[in-house]
Amino acid sequence: MDDSLQTISRLALQIQCYQCEEAIHNECSTPEFIVNCTVNVQDMCQKEVLVKEDGVHYRKSCASSGACLIASSGYQQFCTGKLNSVCISCCNTPLCNGPSQKKQSSRNRVPSAASSQSPLHRLSLLFLPFILRAPSILC
Repeated sequence: MDDSLQTISRLALQIQCYQCEEAIHNECSTPEFIVNCTVNVQDMCQKEVLVKEDGVHYRKSCASSGACLIASSGYQQFCTGKLNSVCISCCNTPLCNGPSQKKQSSRNRVPSAASSQSPLHRLSLLFLPFILRAPSILC
């Protein structure tokens, strides 16, 4: 194997996340819903919490950091916890979009866009024009 390929394979980063659509009561946080995210593209896990008339629904997936941060920022105004609320959160450790832990370490969570004090949120807004103009490698 050529040296440049060995270097690339050593640098490849892959995260595992839970993935499901419209699950009720966080029921998709079991081993059959674990997926391997796309290497070096999807570097975060995303969780959407939707409050509907029939209860709380969850969508979980792999995401790129840029897309996840933009989505969480865009839905910030709809994250009320009331009926028709939509909250999107991003995290960057394996299976972090699973069930909430009682004493989960805050160092493993990416600051929510809902927090106006979040330095990561301000940074993502700074780079937003560049992210939106970048050619998509997934097309």
